[in-house]
Amino acid sequence: MPDNHDRDGLFDGGLKVDREIEIREPKMYRVILHNDHYTTMDFVVEVLISVFHKPAAEATKIMLDVHRRGKGMCGVYTYDIASTKVSQVHSLARAREFPLKCSIEDA
Repeated sequence: MPDNHDRDGLFDGGLKVDREIEIREPKMYRVILHNDHYTTMDFVVEVLISVFHKPAAEATKIMLDVHRRGKGMCGVYTYDIASTKVSQVHSLARAREFPLKCSIEDA
């Protein structure tokens, strides 16, 4: 009678069971705010505080990066969280009639 037990003593039904499972960290994405000539600096700071949970001083620094350099990084997140944050920014901007743009890029 054949031995149907693997090295761990568990029945494998005659199939070879691969016990090595590779677990990888999720890919991360940067969320970027883009400058425009209409969105107020105060609104950008408000978005950074409410959506990205930045302290006021850090939100102001990021807002100044957006204003001076054309874009500023809000944070690094997994894809689902990053895309949700982009949607939240766009919803808030639309509600206040600002053309603020937010995007995702590979980290």
